[in-house]
Amino acid sequence: MMQFDSLYYPYASRRNAVYGRKGMVATSQPLAAEAGREMLHKGGNAIDAAISTAAALTVVEPTSNGIGSDAFAIVWVDGDIHGLNASGYAPKNLTIDQLKAKGFDEMPTFGKEPVTVPGTPAAWAKLSERFGKLPFEELFEPAIRYAEEGFPVSPTLGYHWQSAYKTFKRVFKDDIFENWFKTFAPNGQAPQIGDLWASPDHARSLREIAETKAESFYSGKLADEIASFFDKHDGYLTKEDLANYEPKWVDPIKVNYRGYDVWEIPPNGQGIIALMALNILKGYEFNEKDSVDTFHKQIEATKLAFTDGLEYITQQDKMDVSVESLLSETYADERRQLIGDEAVDPSPGEPQRGGTVYLSTADEDGNMVSFIQSNYMGFGSGVAIPGTGIAMQNRGHTFSLDPNHANALEPGKQTYHTIIPGFLSKDGQAVGPFGVMGGYMQPQGHVQVMMNMIDFALNPQAALDAPRWQWMKDKVVQVEPTFPDHIAQALQRKGHVIERSLYPNPFGRGQIIWRDLETGVLCGGTEPRTDGHIAVL
Repeated sequence: MMQFDSLYYPYASRRNAVYGRKGMVATSQPLAAEAGREMLHKGGNAIDAAISTAAALTVVEPTSNGIGSDAFAIVWVDGDIHGLNASGYAPKNLTIDQLKAKGFDEMPTFGKEPVTVPGTPAAWAKLSERFGKLPFEELFEPAIRYAEEGFPVSPTLGYHWQSAYKTFKRVFKDDIFENWFKTFAPNGQAPQIGDLWASPDHARSLREIAETKAESFYSGKLADEIASFFDKHDGYLTKEDLANYEPKWVDPIKVNYRGYDVWEIPPNGQGIIALMALNILKGYEFNEKDSVDTFHKQIEATKLAFTDGLEYITQQDKMDVSVESLLSETYADERRQLIGDEAVDPSPGEPQRGGTVYLSTADEDGNMVSFIQSNYMGFGSGVAIPGTGIAMQNRGHTFSLDPNHANALEPGKQTYHTIIPGFLSKDGQAVGPFGVMGGYMQPQGHVQVMMNMIDFALNPQAALDAPRWQWMKDKVVQVEPTFPDHIAQALQRKGHVIERSLYPNPFGRGQIIWRDLETGVLCGGTEPRTDGHIAVL
């Protein structure tokens, strides 16, 4: 039995961890968590709760995700672990030569070019078909209700919505972006905190997906509307691209860290970065969390792992190094030898060659889900499909236009993906799902919260509350406003370039459910950095 030493973490907001027995849903928005709880109350399982929560999040947190998102899931059912990769592919008509001929030296951030096939609706259908208990349509009732009747805009949502609107108003000039403003700022402004927001078009799209088990999105009415919009604007995404899409069941990858198996989805996701960093760090003993030596080694190990990730990660069958070689003990030992007393500029090693929402759910039968979906960079590409409430993702932005790079753009290829669900088990038993959303912060957040719980015995809430750091590039490390100043100064003396952020937003927003292996009691934590909520059955 894991004994947590701390109820609180002294540098952050003092929020209690939440305990439950029969079921739990943890996510970044209260209404979405309650949608999942509603499914558990109806007799659904953790998978039903996850799908319902995810669908609701597309409505109540559109600043981070939507129907046009990608998704990944790790599912624990009946003692077995399963992975689902529902990230989309580049359109078959999109090539490096084509973009370079149009004057692009790198993948654009917004517009039609970075739009890839969304995988989220297909993820919902696949999860329900294989593991769900309740009828698929029933899972969408809360989300549709929120979209039709409206809901009050919560504080974090309102802040990010206002910020996105101001940026888009300044940046979006092409007529392809016109419908984003009609959809998300219909009265010439973004909704304020506390305003009631409704989206009947969004409700219609969710109902189409629910009634057709997502077929409408890929080969039916919604697919026609999406394809027609891109055709009108000389885009690249076609109905054929949508119709050919299929999520993939995958075997999650793991490392053992101090007796716990830490699981991630294999590439094209960046979860392997967290595993590589933990593989390096397990060669040390850490007796004190808030010490300069602990933070220094965490940062250096993460830098080394991240540099390898950025060099090698892409669609797995197109990588020229294997997952096994990146996670080998021998390679971890080699990388560990590079960590000294001073900060270094990282470079890739030579292994043997070959704005996101997160949610976690658990039910009384021991089933658990770690699920993440995202448009990327908040609202995504800035492209919204008229009459649907659907904002399209911009995942293609992470492709390289260098044909020699591992993650070079190719038609039908999956790009390096930032969103990663995590899962923890011990001795063949499920401990629970965890995740920290937020771009390239995600594997860094995974490392920090896992060490907070496993090495330093913080409970899930305290592990999430603890001030974070984020490696940016070279020797540059950003720290949160609450990060201890004396440690920041000591890290600076070790050669780290410390930048203190004025805002908590860049440091991720996570949730954790931890199951006691003896009693089955669930302990949940959610972020003080968002409108987080834990619903308990």
